[in-house]
Amino acid sequence: MNYNKQEIKRGITLHQINTNNFKTNLYAIFLATPITRENVTKDAVISAVLRRGTNNIKSQELISQELESMYGASFDCGIEKTGDNHVFKFYLESLSDEFLPAKEDLSKKSIEILLDIVFNPLIENGGFKAEYVEGEKNNIKQIIESKIDNKGQYAYDKCIEETFNGKPYGLYKYGYIEDLEKITPQNLYEYYKKMISECKIDIFCSGITENIEKDIKENKNIQKVNERKPNCIIGTTVELPVQETKTVQESMQVSQGKLVISLDVDSKIENLSYVASVYNAILGGGANSRLFQNVREKESLAYTAGSSYLKPKNMIFIRCGIEIQNYNKALETVKVQLDDLKNGKIEEEDIENAKKLIIASVKSITSEQDTEITYYYGQELAGTLIEISDYENKVNAVTKEQIQEIANSVSINTIYFLKD
Repeated sequence: MNYNKQEIKRGITLHQINTNNFKTNLYAIFLATPITRENVTKDAVISAVLRRGTNNIKSQELISQELESMYGASFDCGIEKTGDNHVFKFYLESLSDEFLPAKEDLSKKSIEILLDIVFNPLIENGGFKAEYVEGEKNNIKQIIESKIDNKGQYAYDKCIEETFNGKPYGLYKYGYIEDLEKITPQNLYEYYKKMISECKIDIFCSGITENIEKDIKENKNIQKVNERKPNCIIGTTVELPVQETKTVQESMQVSQGKLVISLDVDSKIENLSYVASVYNAILGGGANSRLFQNVREKESLAYTAGSSYLKPKNMIFIRCGIEIQNYNKALETVKVQLDDLKNGKIEEEDIENAKKLIIASVKSITSEQDTEITYYYGQELAGTLIEISDYENKVNAVTKEQIQEIANSVSINTIYFLKD
């Protein structure tokens, strides 16, 4: 097993993925905190402000110069919703020490810079640097305003908003424009201090990193961080199925209609997520799926048709790009596919194709350092630890009877349609 984890301090976990398949080491720090309407916009601004400078490296330009001097190391950061958590993500990639022309400890320097960015931000006059805060507030404002530009993603986000109306997962990950004017360098820093003292902290190192545990434990920034019982939501947070399907239609200048349907999966079946994944693959997971074959190919009602399983919320989302006049027929055809699966119209070939699709995806996880880190972090937030080989076995063990049981537990939560 090339993966191990240990608690450095209460609430702070180090994860090591030992691999010599790459010439680079990838370091990541994730901060997880419950997503709330009050703080969602502050989170988005903080995730961007932190990249701008530290008390030791005071600007983004100087950080870039530092990375360039490290044989072209790279840094990236962002924020995501994972279940009902808002997750701050910070990555630094650098050459593995054994590939350097001279004996250097680039591993130690890499983790030092990453820890400095996250835990030692540039502070002026009792707050974040005002110029950086204003700049990132404007950037976040532009992101929020431009979300309508990608109509497919916009429709998906709106369906999530309607499905989880008034609930944490329904919040937009970048927040809301009306909150931005209330944010100051001082109140943002005060919130950062509270968040950083309570959140769940996970540090990942992928590559050849023998001394990284010692380097992290001796790091001054880590030594300053307090122990905590993390304020974080672990595991799947399932909403109760709705009693009545909600239908929402929105008009906008579009050349193609966007149909998004959320499905509740109301089941307590053993190995639920694996069975639901196979069901989803049969329904809309690829070119052999029911949605692709019937809505797109057979009936020619859609340019795109597929589905995805949202494991942290145990829901499935169907997404179709259709001619606007085909809305009723496309919706009816989707419902027919759901009914066919409920009625057991599932061939062994369907099941085998679905399993092959999932297992091919699982086997590709170790081919990229970031996808392997993402996999194990997903396990961490789910409160599970399933090795990749065990994941394949659990998928292969799924039966037709289990798939039909899931099919009979599925109901439509929300139908969202973006039209002209």
